[in-house]
Amino acid sequence: MRLHYPHLFTPLDLGYTTLKNRVLMGSMHTGLEDNPEDYDKLAAYFAERARGDGPSLIVTGGISPNVAGGISASSGVLNAAEIVPHHQKITDAVHRENGKICMQILHTGRYGYHDGIVSASSIKAPINQYIPRALNEDEIQKEIDDFVNCAVLAKAANYDGVEIMASEGYFINQFLSQRTNKRQDRWGGCFENRMRLAVEIVENTRKAVGSDFIIIFRLSLMDLVEGGCCWEEVAKLAQAVEAVGVSIINSGIGWHEARIPTIVTSVPAAAFTRASKKLKESVSIPVIATNRINNPQIAEEILQRNDSDMISMARPFLADPHWVQKARENKSDEINTCIACNQACLDQIFSGKTTSCLVNPRAARETELNYHVTDRPKKIAVIGAGPAGLSVSTIAALRGHKVSLFERSSDLGGQFQMAQRIPGKADFEETLRYYRKMIEKHKVVLHMDREITANELESMIHGSEYDEVVVSTGVQPRSIDIEGINHRSVLTYPEVLLQDKQVGKRVAIIGAGGIGFDMATFLLAHKEDAELDQWYRQWGIDPKLESPGSLIPAQVKPPKRHITLLQRKSTKPGKTLGKTTGWVHKLHLEKYNVRMLSDVIYDRIDDLGLHILVGGKPELVEVDNIIICAGQVSNDSITTSTTLGGKRSSFHMIGGVALATELDAHRAILQGAELAAKL
Repeated sequence: MRLHYPHLFTPLDLGYTTLKNRVLMGSMHTGLEDNPEDYDKLAAYFAERARGDGPSLIVTGGISPNVAGGISASSGVLNAAEIVPHHQKITDAVHRENGKICMQILHTGRYGYHDGIVSASSIKAPINQYIPRALNEDEIQKEIDDFVNCAVLAKAANYDGVEIMASEGYFINQFLSQRTNKRQDRWGGCFENRMRLAVEIVENTRKAVGSDFIIIFRLSLMDLVEGGCCWEEVAKLAQAVEAVGVSIINSGIGWHEARIPTIVTSVPAAAFTRASKKLKESVSIPVIATNRINNPQIAEEILQRNDSDMISMARPFLADPHWVQKARENKSDEINTCIACNQACLDQIFSGKTTSCLVNPRAARETELNYHVTDRPKKIAVIGAGPAGLSVSTIAALRGHKVSLFERSSDLGGQFQMAQRIPGKADFEETLRYYRKMIEKHKVVLHMDREITANELESMIHGSEYDEVVVSTGVQPRSIDIEGINHRSVLTYPEVLLQDKQVGKRVAIIGAGGIGFDMATFLLAHKEDAELDQWYRQWGIDPKLESPGSLIPAQVKPPKRHITLLQRKSTKPGKTLGKTTGWVHKLHLEKYNVRMLSDVIYDRIDDLGLHILVGGKPELVEVDNIIICAGQVSNDSITTSTTLGGKRSSFHMIGGVALATELDAHRAILQGAELAAKL
């Protein structure tokens, strides 16, 4: 079989071991790491990703070398021999699948969410309420010893290596940067002193674990914060850790407190590989590229250009555990692509929940949510081909059921049809591409342009043609009662996004939830914004990577439109946006001078514009168009007038039609998957 991606599947010889391909499954904290009782689940999670032609190397979520270094007071720690057997469950599971796995040693420093945090200096992080205690010299040596001890215990647990986390603004990074290291002793001041901690951790670890153990060093190539390291310092550290025993350098991009997006869906594909390419000029060991790489063609091109020696992907393995095998078998069209939405992975982790994946609800639930082939095939009717309907249809068909999917429009996707048109959300089309392939592969019978009436639904429920009936008709825009709502200047968001209705230069958007922010982004976009160099300019990233932190003044084009974003609620606009992505959307609109108003009372709409009251004071917003983005309601017209008696146990409503609060594709796809697993 001819490989479509020959560079991706070229082995990498490290001398004492060979990696079978150039794909690394990067570290992704799941929450399962923090409780030894969950290690059976964690072992199943990693084993599924190692199975078959999986990545050549897997890196776990962060495990702390001591309690002070934990993300929280209850975070996973490896500091004693009695913990080793729990980790052996993971390594045994991966090795049974002929995979290799490294454990990430993560010390959070001032990023820890507990009152025992420590750092180079006592400087509070802007994203944390706790103030770290500055370590004295004896305590610094104890921290180094704890890193080494953690690596030794990882080797005892049969890990193939460790990744030492020295990027993203964590503990080691805090010693490296003048932003957070104000020390005047031999651990601060000049860069030789500031990098001493990192070098001694690596050197002492290599001596302790021997020569046949992988040590990955996660190096911050672009801090993207003021006071961050310059490139000369980055290269100097890379050379120093290579000299004392690092096997591979993995790229880290941006601190967690940086005000520049690095992994959200609006970040261009492979946006930071120029940094890994530049580092390759300074070292002879393999360098890994990372961030916003989610499909095999992009990965292949990076390797072909010699931008890196390996590719790291984390969230893409949440979305599809068999990413590598599908690419190797030339089945890339079957890959369930990560869309970088963060909704079910990072947002859940930062809310104290176990991570999962919007497009793959099985992620981190491999022992709980399974799609076993049925021995009692049923005939199933699914009405509505939005995310919920696509999920239940394809998984039920995968299990062996005979599924008929009815959609009233001429295309699949529901709300995803609009989402993919928002600048920076083009990857949403990848999800629809995946579902189209699954419909074809699992022989779902499609009925497009076919609207089911209430009478037909009732007949389906009470008749004998179908054993199960699922309604997933989604949502429709909420109508609002304002005098003049039918004025010619008023448009709905589907009219703008799907019908290409023309919009003037002055716009008021009623509704400041996710739809309102997306609409503002859509109306402000310049065609060239998606080009990498323009994106760098917009966010103030130094394309030459020479300035401290790789930062330069941002250059924002004049806005195409003057936009006012309004909401009735008294809370700040954007409060309901994603925990790890909302700040990006808000900052983007601020760059384009979008006016955001809360606690608004809508009076009337007329030829002059939108009349409102803000804080009890009347105001006229002079606009060419008013776009209604005031939420949505269930599209339940065929169910409210239907008698649902008799075979009610075989009738199901999922997704937006069942609950239409904030648009929630994660919930919709999850409900579809859980229902399909039970049918």
